[in-house]
Amino acid sequence: MPTELPPTRWEFPSPEVAGTGDLIGQGADLEPATILAAYRQGIFPMPVRRSGAMTWWSPAQRGILPLDGLAVSRSLRRSCRRYVIRINTVFDEVVAACADPGRPGGWISPEIIRAYERLHQLGWAHSVEAWTPEGQLAGGLYGLAIGGFFGGESMFHRQTDASKVALVGLVELLAAGGDAERRLLDLQWRTPHLASLGAVEVSRATYLELLDQSLKLPPPPAFGGPIDRDEGFRGV
Repeated sequence: MPTELPPTRWEFPSPEVAGTGDLIGQGADLEPATILAAYRQGIFPMPVRRSGAMTWWSPAQRGILPLDGLAVSRSLRRSCRRYVIRINTVFDEVVAACADPGRPGGWISPEIIRAYERLHQLGWAHSVEAWTPEGQLAGGLYGLAIGGFFGGESMFHRQTDASKVALVGLVELLAAGGDAERRLLDLQWRTPHLASLGAVEVSRATYLELLDQSLKLPPPPAFGGPIDRDEGFRGV
């Protein structure tokens, strides 16, 4: 089970103060308790690429993926059969791959990496990994889980469709926890790529309602500890 932490010394403003904008504020710190408090209010951190300043966001239109809305094409279904899904076996490697500075639009700073590695050690952050049968890490994603909420942070792939397969695996894992209609898979913003997989936009007010009900649920069993390579399972 995740390690409970004392309250953060920071107080975040209500997301409503952003109005029609997405930016909530700047500053604070990246202590685990601070990040958890932010997510529980519908806020997440993201550094400004040029200045390195830490900013906090709550999009007016939030990207989410309903667990019953995942779009799995025939080609993706075939790809799912080519990989094995594993949980938390190489969290640091997944984050490092997502933070590759050579990736277009990269935003994951060394400070973010350290923060989420600490959250992983405390049982709050998790990786979902797509492996080849030969034992190569082909792609994956990582994010933060609180109860029935999962906040997806970033994903990467080294082989065709591997990050999509990891997302399919994540949806299966979340749904396996029961009460699938009350669980929340947060994607921050809906991109064209995520939209092709079934992501939708909801208003901030709707998102906060969904967040509130998801936080009351227990976490999926798979996030209780690492699933090692011999226990991996194949996607659909």
